[in-house]
Amino acid sequence: MANIFILASSLFCAAIAAPDSLRKRVGQFVSGRRKSESNDAPQVSNQNGWRFIQCESAEAFGEWLDRDQLGLPPGPNEEPSLGSHLLIEMFGCDMDSLKAETSVGLAMRDAAVASEATVVAESFHEFRPYGVSGAVIIQESHYTIHTWPEHSYAAVDLFYCGGTILVHSAVDVLRERFRPTNMKFLVVRRGVVSEVHSR
Repeated sequence: MANIFILASSLFCAAIAAPDSLRKRVGQFVSGRRKSESNDAPQVSNQNGWRFIQCESAEAFGEWLDRDQLGLPPGPNEEPSLGSHLLIEMFGCDMDSLKAETSVGLAMRDAAVASEATVVAESFHEFRPYGVSGAVIIQESHYTIHTWPEHSYAAVDLFYCGGTILVHSAVDVLRERFRPTNMKFLVVRRGVVSEVHSR
């Protein structure tokens, strides 16, 4: 279990350590927008062999996820991949919701269940004086989190494979539990099939 958590954390930290040019391209997921526009649709791009999906409209991203039948829907010119990695930054969260191992762990487990993932294990740790880190290991991969209650901030990593995950339901649960004022997100396709088979 510890090795799985270390691997999950390493993947998340590698994503956070992306170059400035990549971080600047991450779209902002802002709560409260009601009407999406066609130019707000998620954009697919490739950079140094990595495939990214970015969006600046919470409404457009939500609509895109609601149409999702494959975990995250591929675009018209997009190849299939073995997994999808959704990185979410949550700002302006309710501080109390981020403090306790029990509440953070329950939110992450409920997000996994709501997304119809198969939970196989979970581990959470509450730091003193602040913060919770943890992972829900699912048959389809993992969901991880680290919180900074003193900054009303949480970093969430939803990584999954297979076509049965309803990731928009997981996002809805996390928004309800942590109540962020805004969010930023990046979707990375992991294991693009043509690359997996060519190596």
